[in-house]
Amino acid sequence: MSQTQPSAAVLGIGTAVPPYLIDQADTARRLVDALSDKPDSARWGRRIFKQCGVESRYTCEPNLLAEAAECRYFSSASAEDAPSTAERMGVYKRESVPLGLRAARQALADGDVEPAAVTHLITVSCTGQFLPGMDAVIVQQLGLASTVTRIPLNFLGCAAGLKAVGISRQIVGNDHAAHVLIVCVELCTLHIQPSGDRESLFAASFFGDGASACVIGAAKPHHKPIFLLGQERSVLLPDCAGEMVWEVGNHGFDLYLSPQIPKLIGEFIPAEVERLCGKEELELWAIHPGGKGIIDILQNKFELTDEQTAHSLGILRDYGNVSSATILFVLSAMRKHLQETGSEPVSGIALAFGPGLTAEMIKIAYVPAAITQELEQTVDGTYV
Repeated sequence: MSQTQPSAAVLGIGTAVPPYLIDQADTARRLVDALSDKPDSARWGRRIFKQCGVESRYTCEPNLLAEAAECRYFSSASAEDAPSTAERMGVYKRESVPLGLRAARQALADGDVEPAAVTHLITVSCTGQFLPGMDAVIVQQLGLASTVTRIPLNFLGCAAGLKAVGISRQIVGNDHAAHVLIVCVELCTLHIQPSGDRESLFAASFFGDGASACVIGAAKPHHKPIFLLGQERSVLLPDCAGEMVWEVGNHGFDLYLSPQIPKLIGEFIPAEVERLCGKEELELWAIHPGGKGIIDILQNKFELTDEQTAHSLGILRDYGNVSSATILFVLSAMRKHLQETGSEPVSGIALAFGPGLTAEMIKIAYVPAAITQELEQTVDGTYV
């Protein structure tokens, strides 16, 4: 075996969702009821809820399951009745930590990593904030060392989960004894707006709540399948700052998503992928499901099969867009499928997009359990 230093790898993954299931068809019905005095908005809302690729998602807010007249988040509510930003942040503070802890414990158990071995903690969220932050609370409740390096990534949007993976790869590359725990928690549904405008209805149609976590460390003989991590790339796309806007309002965070986003991603991303991967054949495509249109245009641009986009579309269908946490849901589903089908080692790419517009991407390689005893060629062509 070569003496080349080991590659960083995703050793364990965990996911968690809150207890309240939002059925898309039922929510569309209740939303249309709330828009009974705005027939144009009701028609558009019914159409976008049906076409966005979501069948179910989860929320931490039981009031979102109420009928239109009792739901404080729907447009039938007056501005005075709608939850204020302070009230929404109170719910976030109460609900985010238990959800993050569930995902984190799963990831540690999945990767056979003890809490005491964690050297770095990266917490990720754009849907809420409080101090002392989620990072400090997780250290205490998970039993991490008080000296663990804490790196909060706040308000960076949907791309932040994959950004955390790229940072973790760099940390492990410089310190092969490091174990980085990433915990992403997003309670997107807390920011549904009591409005009938198209932007608010579009945002309300496909975002969900959930948490995901992973442990990243040096690849080593391991009895479970892992993802090796290769070179990452982060790029700010030109002249796109106004296409995705997320601002703090009096009734939660106000989100604007331009209908041009899929087109812009289709225009710029192929060249960026080529800069990272060259002409390499990529079998795995872990695409953050920021919306069905994004997946569709990337499938078209890269001539991907339905099987290659199935995990991203499946997560969108069953969980919605869980912002930064979603990419680890996709990787978890992909790993499960590869393990169940007895896949050989196979390489690919993970991609996520966020405000800026920002594109995050990293090369990945699936290594089945039987091969991790040898860990031959890594995703970057080096040896461990």
